[in-house]
Amino acid sequence: MNVKLIAYTPMPEQLISAAAKTCYSAATVDTLLDGLDEEKTQSYLTMLTEIGHESPIEHASFTFAIEGISRSLLAQITRHRMASFSVQSQRYVREHAFEFVIPHEIEAIPEAKEAFLKAMEDDQKTYENLTAILQERHMQTFLAEGCSEKEARRKAEKKAIEDARYVLPNACATKMVMTANARSLYNFFRLRCCNRAQWEIRELAEEMYRQVYAVAPTLFRKAGPSCTCGTCSEGKMSCGKAQEVREKYERIRAEAGK
Repeated sequence: MNVKLIAYTPMPEQLISAAAKTCYSAATVDTLLDGLDEEKTQSYLTMLTEIGHESPIEHASFTFAIEGISRSLLAQITRHRMASFSVQSQRYVREHAFEFVIPHEIEAIPEAKEAFLKAMEDDQKTYENLTAILQERHMQTFLAEGCSEKEARRKAEKKAIEDARYVLPNACATKMVMTANARSLYNFFRLRCCNRAQWEIRELAEEMYRQVYAVAPTLFRKAGPSCTCGTCSEGKMSCGKAQEVREKYERIRAEAGK
């Protein structure tokens, strides 16, 4: 997995403070940014956190480039509707020797890993075989329609992989660009940094948290799984390790702040 924060709203904390200032003062457009030094900015952000006023934090957005994640993770993360995603297409990009993600539990057991790798090898062979069969059929159709051989081959391959991709596994690796505002990230971190989240998306969420905390520490000081700043929201499904999680996030914040 490779995660990189590639862009974000300039001066995100000051911008959010300006939005909050609009709500709680008579400041005009011309004076909105006046006096928003580091101390005043932190004061506004702390106030927003304490009173639960979240709408101002929607004005700051963060964009990540992400690769080396599975299609299984993709199915989970796109359920977060308050975000924008651009994902590598299996319809337009042929999966020659596709990369894949191996779950840690399978990696740790030699016989399980062997079976998993064999399944990936078989999937690749099936994908290539289906692509070849479909491509040949489609090529004949395009040639009959008057396309040149080069054009017929290009169009046939595109049409072939459109259907051949159906045999590709959830483990198949993909890449994407994701943009979300700070409020959506708060929700994402609360759900996906939790020990109850599936391991792969939890690793992604933790890395995203590290990177946004490094550029906006006051804004994201209270972000993370619910137990880090309050009680566990999982009820009887709780992992029971709230103190351990709090200590973990203290370490993450300390490392990201260096």
